[in-house]
Amino acid sequence: MEKLLLHSCCGPCSTVVIERLKNNFDVTVFYYNPNIEPFEEYEKRKAEQKKVCQSDNVPIIDGDYENEKWHQCVAGLEGEPEGGKRCEKCFYCRLKETALKAKEMKFDVFATTLSVSPHKNTEVINKVGQQVSQEVGIEFLPESFKKKDGYLRSIQISKDLNLYRQNYCGCDFSNWHKKI
Repeated sequence: MEKLLLHSCCGPCSTVVIERLKNNFDVTVFYYNPNIEPFEEYEKRKAEQKKVCQSDNVPIIDGDYENEKWHQCVAGLEGEPEGGKRCEKCFYCRLKETALKAKEMKFDVFATTLSVSPHKNTEVINKVGQQVSQEVGIEFLPESFKKKDGYLRSIQISKDLNLYRQNYCGCDFSNWHKKI
C-alpha cells in the first residue's frame, strides 16, 4: 500500500476521511493547524484528533503550533471574507507544510481532510493541493470527502466517539460567534 500523509484540520473531519482511505492507503495523520486560535482551542482539537487516531489505530504526527508564522502567511488578508483569499492562503500554508513533511518522511502521497466541510470550497482546496504538489514534488490526492454524505457520516462517527465539535473554522477571523 502507498503511504499517505493526511493533513487533518480536526478529529471530527478526519473520522470519515480515515474510514474512506485506510483500506487503500497506509494512512498517517499530520495535525498541523497553526491557524487555530486561541491556543487552548488548538490543544482541545488536538486532543480530539488523538482520540480519533487511537480509535482507528492510525499514527499521528503532531506538527508545531507556528501561529506567528501563520499570521505572517496571511498578512494583509485579515479583512477578507470567510472563504476568500485569506482562506486560500491558509490552505496553502498548511498544505505546503504537509507536503514538505511527506517528502521529508518519504510518503508517497499527501491529502487533506479540509474538503469534508460544506463550508470549504473543494475546488480551491484541490487547486492549492495540486500547486503545492508541483512545487514540492510529491503527489497530492485531490478529493471531495463531502461527497456521498461524507459530512453527515463525520457527524455520526463524532457522536459515536463523543467528540468535541467546534463551531468555527479555527482562526480568530472565522470565530464569528464572538462577534455576534
